[in-house]
This record gives sequence, structure tokens and C-alpha cells, in this order.
Amino acid sequence: MKNYSAESLWGPQGWTRDARIAIDAGRIVTATGGEGERLGRWVLPGMPNLHSHAFQRAMAGLAERQTNPSDSFWTWREIMYAFAGRIGPDDLRAIAAQLYVEMLKAGYTHVCEFHYLHHQPDGKPYADPAAMSLALIEAAREAGIGLTLLPTLYMTGGFDGRMLSERQRRFGFDVDGYLSLLRQLVKMENAALRIGVALHSLRAVPEKAMRAVLADETTRAMPIHIHIAEQIGEVQDCLALRNARPVEWLLDNLPVDARWCLVHATHMSAQETQRLAQSGAVAGLCPTTEANLGDGLFALKAYLDDSGALGIGSDSHISVSPVEELRWLEYGQRLATRHRNIAVSATNHSVGETLHAAALRGGAQASGAAIGTTAAGARADLVVLDETSSLFAGRDEASLIDKFLFAGNTNLVRHVMANGDWVVRDFRHRDEERIAARYRQTMLALADR
Repeated sequence: MKNYSAESLWGPQGWTRDARIAIDAGRIVTATGGEGERLGRWVLPGMPNLHSHAFQRAMAGLAERQTNPSDSFWTWREIMYAFAGRIGPDDLRAIAAQLYVEMLKAGYTHVCEFHYLHHQPDGKPYADPAAMSLALIEAAREAGIGLTLLPTLYMTGGFDGRMLSERQRRFGFDVDGYLSLLRQLVKMENAALRIGVALHSLRAVPEKAMRAVLADETTRAMPIHIHIAEQIGEVQDCLALRNARPVEWLLDNLPVDARWCLVHATHMSAQETQRLAQSGAVAGLCPTTEANLGDGLFALKAYLDDSGALGIGSDSHISVSPVEELRWLEYGQRLATRHRNIAVSATNHSVGETLHAAALRGGAQASGAAIGTTAAGARADLVVLDETSSLFAGRDEASLIDKFLFAGNTNLVRHVMANGDWVVRDFRHRDEERIAARYRQTMLALADR
């Protein structure tokens, strides 16, 4: 066991001054330990990233030229499919490891990987059907980030049950094959790795298949994630073929509870917003990707007023920063309402503290892991802010989180501990150069394919 001290430690009740924290085998044993190594002036729990498609980091910036006057999510998706078709297990490991290093340096210490690149580009399984999943697990181990791997069930190309397109074939699994993959992967779980369920979307997984997966003994304690109501087109198709809106249908037909994370949930009625909040599920919000794809704005104020749980993800990774996700979660609301300081609660008028605390709680819940807190029993994931930065000059705890989130784009994360190990020291990842060199080689090779 090792003891540490922090001048100010962020915990479930806010800041604790002159804090002592004891860590053993990667876990926080107590937050009232003895004297020990100084962590820093301001120490926060690491932030969970609850939605990631790792391979998309390598295509950031490649879809920013107009291909059609009506460019939308659906035209972007075709570019993404073409890029995904070039990636194999070694490529995925190199890309994901680079991404995970970037996440750690930004203050993310756990990632939920919504993974659907299962097979070879022609749809044929690899010799080991788990090859692409194992590439992600190894990338997370290499970088030192916690991982909730969410292998994705993807079966149909639309609400009408059409077959997968040629570009979608590598995503496809039947229910038996999918459950077999989960059973193989769950044996690998450890302190830094959880396995969960991802149902790609209502349009991609028939109701019968959803029920079969959720009824299986393997999945009964797993977190469950699903894309839902991201685009108006999805809402219209669901209404036409199921006579219900997507979130409405899900809440009416499946046992949605605290194990669930509904990713995006952008287009909801007032009633759906209230019902989702009351369900105990987490809304998985990805503001930079939702803006990049032209998805729309989540009904944040109404959802918070109903005590809804939320977390943040970087999704397509056009940005890898919890600060930017939280900032734009608030800024989108300000632009829509032409008011300021939207995301507050009756007990806390700080936008920064309200959003930061909510994202820690919701991200931990969606991850299915004991993270996002400095309480005893949690995994030792800690972020030490740069106390020497001029941006913090003259500031104390009363305004610190607001300053952290709303004072520009300088990275203020100096040191990062994940699962009890220092993975970032003085802004540098412990294996940054090697992982970056391999990533560059991979990108050059992909450019030639």
C-alpha cells in the first residue's frame, strides 16, 4: 500500500483539503490515509469516456469537403465505410493505442469502446473471430487506459429488415455468434477490463434478437449500450414502421434501467426526455461529434431538471478532450436559448461543477466499473492539474472546475494515474514516442491501400 497527499482532492461531496489517500493493488483503500508522496495541489478523479469508435480517429478531417449540397450524417457514413474497409487487426491496434494515449493525456482514464469492425472487409471471419476485439484490448493494455469493450450486434441494414450492404458485411453477427464472442471475451475481464453489450441501433438489431441477447445468462450483469434517435431520418423511419418514436419504442418494449446507456438520444419528445430521465439509464452525449455530423442538440435543461443521468464520449474523435465535450454541451444550449449558465442545479450554480460531476457519475455507471470517484473502493484513476499554469493564478477551489473547463484550450492535465500506475507525467505518456511512431507507419501504409 502506498500513501499520497493532495492539497485539494475532488470527491463525492466536492473538495476535501489536506486530503490523504491510500492506494493498494490499483484501488483506493481509504481517502484518509497517512502522510505520503505529494500528488499536487488539485487532484480530480479520471474522467470516463463512454462512447468511442477508435478507428475513426484515423479519419478525422477526411470528411470535411462537400460531396453533395445536402451533405449529412448519411453521406459522412459512406466515407466512414470506405475508410473502415481498409483496416485490419494490426492497424486497429496501432490506431487505438495512439488514441488512448491522447485520451489519457487529456484526462480520460477509462473508455467504452463501441466496437463493430468484427470481420474481414468481405465479411468473412478472421481465423480467430475475436481478432479485432483482442486488438482493442491489447491497445488499451499497452496505453494503460481502463476499457469497457462493447462488441456490437449488427444484423440488418434498416428498420425494414433489409440485408447488410456490402460495406456493412464485416459488422455482421448472428445472435449465436455474437453470444459466443461475448463468452470468449468475458473470461479476460480484470480490474482494467469490462465486457458489455452493444446493440448497434433499433434499425440494425431486430426486436427478437435483442430479447434473445438480453435473456442470455452471459449478459445479465453487463452494461448495455445502444445508438438511438441520433438523426431525424431514424425517427421518421421508426414512426413509419413501428408507429412509435425510437426512445418511446425502446422504453415501451425493453427493460431499460440503470444498466443502459442510450447514446445520443438527440431527437426526443418532452415525454421521452422525462421518461428516459426517470428510467435511471444514462444519456451518452458526444457534443463535438454530434455537432460535426449535424445531428442536433440534446434537451439538456429539461433532462437535468428531471434528474437524468448523463456522461460524455468523444465518439468519432474529431476532438479528444473532456473539457471540449463539456464546454460544448453547455455552449450548444446557450446558442439555442440565447441565455447563459444553463447546466446548473438547485443546489449548485456552477456550470462546470454540475457538468463535471454529472459526467463522472454517468460515465462510471455506463462503464460498469468502480471509477469516476476518489471514494474508497474505486479504481485509482487520478488527474493532477497543472498548478503552475497562469490560467489558475489567483484561483481557489470555489472557481477551479469552472476555470478548468471554460478558460481556453491549454491542456491543464499535468499527471495522470490509471489503475494505480502513473501513465502520464509532466504532460508526457510513458510510451508516447514508440506508440506514435507505429501509428505514423500505419497511417502511411493505409494511405497506399
